[in-house]
Amino acid sequence: MVSDREQSAHEGLDGPSLRDALFAEKDAQPIRSVDDWAREGIFKTDEELREFRDWVAAERKANLA
Repeated sequence: MVSDREQSAHEGLDGPSLRDALFAEKDAQPIRSVDDWAREGIFKTDEELREFRDWVAAERKANLA
């Protein structure tokens, strides 16, 4: 939920201006490389990793049409 203070701070902003204000407020940094997302131990087992990869492949196929 957005507080009144947060809403008034962004009032009148839209599109890129709103995006830039939100990024600046959170001190968010752009992702420069997929290495920024790399983490060890996200999947506890090889089976979990395989299930995730199968799901991603199925989603990609389903959304090709």
